Amino acid sequence: MATRVVILDGYTDEPAGLGVPPYIDVYPRYMAGAIWSVEKTASIYYFTIDEVRKKPDTFYKLASRSNILVIIAGVVVPGRYIGGKPITLEEVLGISRRIDGPIKILAGPAARFGFGYSGGRRAVSKRYLKEAFDLLIYGDPEIVLFDLLREKSVERVNPYAIRKDYSLISKFAIRGARIVLQHPNIGLNLIAEIETYRGCPRWVSGGCSFCIEPRFGRVVFRDPKNIAEEIGVLYSLGVKSFRLGRQADFLAYMALRTNEVEYPTPNPSAIDALMRMIRSVAPSLETLHIDNVNPMTIALHEEEAVDALKSIIKWHTPGDVAAFGLESADPYVVKANNIGNDPKMVLRAIEIVNKLGRRRGWNGMPELLPGINFVLGLKGESRQTYRKNVDFLKEIVKRGLLVRRVNIREVLPLEGTPMWSIGDEIVRKHKKLIVSFKHWVRERFDKYMMKKVFPKYTILRGLYVEGQVENSMVARQPGSYPVTVYLTEHVVRYRKINVAVVGHKARSLIGVSIPLKVKKSSFTSFKLILGESLAKRVVVKKDSAEIPFKFRRFIELND
Repeated sequence: MATRVVILDGYTDEPAGLGVPPYIDVYPRYMAGAIWSVEKTASIYYFTIDEVRKKPDTFYKLASRSNILVIIAGVVVPGRYIGGKPITLEEVLGISRRIDGPIKILAGPAARFGFGYSGGRRAVSKRYLKEAFDLLIYGDPEIVLFDLLREKSVERVNPYAIRKDYSLISKFAIRGARIVLQHPNIGLNLIAEIETYRGCPRWVSGGCSFCIEPRFGRVVFRDPKNIAEEIGVLYSLGVKSFRLGRQADFLAYMALRTNEVEYPTPNPSAIDALMRMIRSVAPSLETLHIDNVNPMTIALHEEEAVDALKSIIKWHTPGDVAAFGLESADPYVVKANNIGNDPKMVLRAIEIVNKLGRRRGWNGMPELLPGINFVLGLKGESRQTYRKNVDFLKEIVKRGLLVRRVNIREVLPLEGTPMWSIGDEIVRKHKKLIVSFKHWVRERFDKYMMKKVFPKYTILRGLYVEGQVENSMVARQPGSYPVTVYLTEHVVRYRKINVAVVGHKARSLIGVSIPLKVKKSSFTSFKLILGESLAKRVVVKKDSAEIPFKFRRFIELND
């Protein structure tokens, strides 16, 4: 009888890798590939935690009759999500205890580093999770599952087993790609996270005190042909959006002197070749974005970094974000946590990306902008730290630079990182400073920057309506850190639309779905585009002749 496996995706969010819908991370794909590599006829059933919440009976029926149940969990860089809600610790334990029969396995960052509730709180030790599972995978889930399917015994597998290279992953990624056909977002706005290498180049100096990436050890690159082959298979299955997000620094892909120095020299020809191959196998893709970029790589290797950034802009899709891990603008905190940044050099990197990427692309978005990450509650923090962080953002405004977004996270101390021994002590001590800093950023900096990046009447193309938030329908483009647009009227979920920007919030926009129709669209939508008096004349008279020429691009005149 064929082995039956149920994979429950509780979603993951790591420094390198995101799996909250509309994203699907590598974990379920690699694990499915490992299973099918051992047993081609194995039946694998994939569920997201949101599907389980909606239809629990279907999940529990299948899971109870399966041979293996794998739960994927672990949010180690907590954020706010529209596309899904990550699994909670209570759900993980409750689901495991309710199901009898299968071998129960916990995989992902929760098993490896402990279960994170939220930023500013120490993660729950992985030891607490042991009693609810037959196996906690402390190593690489796909390797341990591969061994389990071959050995057919939990006692015979090494839960710490890790991959040393990409020889097996190159097969698993291809064979497991078809698991995306079971994802609820397939054929819509599903974005596949794509791995380019494992580890952080700064592991040679120990890396940041709070980050898990340096704990993976030496950087191991993935062959560009295999990356392109995986994307080609996913594309053939209906995935149209991809993010090269599973790496600590995209500009370090195939970089020179990697594993010898903290900041290896970018390899523009390798990056260009990779991007070109991806485009050749997925010619009509909707989204091709990157994620993490170390700003020091740009500042220390300007010529090579500029060439690499030009290649990215040549092959990607607009709306891309190079996420810069500034973490702190306080040199004392930078040194105490081995962050390795120089705030002045980070500003230089922001200037370089602006010069190359701030022009607007076909979908209405700037081609490529930096994103700024702060982590609060780190060793060495003081009141001065928060002043320096504010001064850094003020300098961005003073220089007329653009950033796509500012992420502010309270440190999440994880087992295996230097911050584990300190825990949330500094977060609790500086709670008032943290609240004040967040308020200043959202109310002052973010609102200003949103108006600069998205001027009124900007047209954004290719947004998917994702659902309802705060009594309004919301829509986003697929991509890295897509801006959320609150719509002025109801639009069917998952419909693909274009919008005109008519208002700004701290981290989101107010938009009108266009083209407006004189006989069908709401008065509110017309008022936000035309103003109240003109909107009254147009809507009441149903006469498009009243509409000035400059507004006609927003309106369907012959409806």
